[in-house]
Amino acid sequence: MITWDINIHKSYINHFEMKIFALRPLLMMLITPVFLYVRADVRLPAVLGSHMVLQQNSDEKIWGWCDPSEKIKINSSWDTISYNTIGTSDGKWILSIKTPSAGGPYTLTINGSNKIVLEDILVGEVWDCSGQSNMEMSYNSGVQEYTADAENANNKSIRLFHIPRLSAEYPQDDTKAQWVVCNPEDMKYFSLAGYFFGQKLQEVLSVPVGLIEASWGGTPAEAWTPRHAIDSNAVLKEAADKLAPIPWGPIRAGATYNAMIYPVTNFNIAGVIWYQGEANVEAASTYHLLFSTMISEWRKAWQNDFPFYFVQIAPFEGYGNNISGSLLQEAQTKTLDVPKTGMVVINDLVPDVNDIHPKNKKDVGIRLANYALAEVYGKKTAAYKSPMYKSMKIEKGRIRIYFDNADNGLVSRNGPPTEFYIAGEDKIFMAATAKVDGNSVVVWNKNIQNPVAVRFGFTNASMPNLFSKEGLPTNPFRSDNWDNVNTINK
Repeated sequence: MITWDINIHKSYINHFEMKIFALRPLLMMLITPVFLYVRADVRLPAVLGSHMVLQQNSDEKIWGWCDPSEKIKINSSWDTISYNTIGTSDGKWILSIKTPSAGGPYTLTINGSNKIVLEDILVGEVWDCSGQSNMEMSYNSGVQEYTADAENANNKSIRLFHIPRLSAEYPQDDTKAQWVVCNPEDMKYFSLAGYFFGQKLQEVLSVPVGLIEASWGGTPAEAWTPRHAIDSNAVLKEAADKLAPIPWGPIRAGATYNAMIYPVTNFNIAGVIWYQGEANVEAASTYHLLFSTMISEWRKAWQNDFPFYFVQIAPFEGYGNNISGSLLQEAQTKTLDVPKTGMVVINDLVPDVNDIHPKNKKDVGIRLANYALAEVYGKKTAAYKSPMYKSMKIEKGRIRIYFDNADNGLVSRNGPPTEFYIAGEDKIFMAATAKVDGNSVVVWNKNIQNPVAVRFGFTNASMPNLFSKEGLPTNPFRSDNWDNVNTINK
């Protein structure tokens, strides 16, 4: 029985194998995958979109992704030129087109395997607005003082591109944002300092203005600087390694640069406005080098030696020792040695020195705009440079201080000048009596017969009352370079 069963079983197996062999061609067709070539659509980065503003009179890069060797053709409605290129082996393409003087609206058509038409494009002036929380502050973040401005923010000549908070370990090709025509709803989420800067430019220049916001509260400048620039510098790397982690954002070198700045570095800009520094107060001694390096790296990435205007951090009682914030302000002032930079002083715009986020962002934006209007566009509509310490001279127990940017003289508000301190060889600073004398100030203290150094507004919460005749606050300064010396009020 067992032998018979086995033989019957074998016969069935042989029969089944013959059937399978006969059906093999059909089965192979069913189980063999079919590979079809599917063309990829031509794509553009987020910063190239309808409603954008392109920098006027420039060679504007247009770029994206496509199939290898795919032919790309671009036409604009402002001229009759056809621009052509071919996709690279890794599926990328880029070319340059000429933009006209300010105007629009225009269209831009990109043809490849598919067709993209960008509409309502304006040509004008484009600025990047970056930094930490004081740049990021918007109407909807709690600054309700500008309700009327927000409700009237309908301006088709201003376009906004608001990059969300993003970080990355390596440089990214694209970001997540879109251009919008300025309107009350989107303006309420946009940087107030950036918006008022752009509004002033648009009003004076009568050209379209595009604003790119890339900001993140609490972030140190290391996060906005390419990692290679920090890792290759022993001083910067040591300072970066000492940064303490924060719960509200990245601190690692290049993190926000990679995700929020690098993706738009092909897009032409007229310049940058910057409001940051609070997160670096504890490492003020390296901030000048760090900030200068960051500016240089941004210019290299854009291949453009654009102007870079920044806001000096405001007085704040909550910094570490009595002068830690002042040391950061000093580092910012030193960064003016970088060509085509400018700084606005705002120690008069702070109603509460216990609030690190002063709410007056309109005057901040306007002061930045006045700087750009004068230096970039030749429109000196208002004074834009604060008085700056130039030199000092000892005169029979007194010190006379000279200033740049005070040709028309100086004034003190609500009494004699405040926040001046002088010291003798003992390095003990005492409060000084001060008197304005034209475009100089004379200071003294009856207990210091032989003064050798002077400081002005050089404490964290200092809000001095010395201004140029045009109304701009005087920049805080010290004439000494002594370490660990605080002022005392005597």
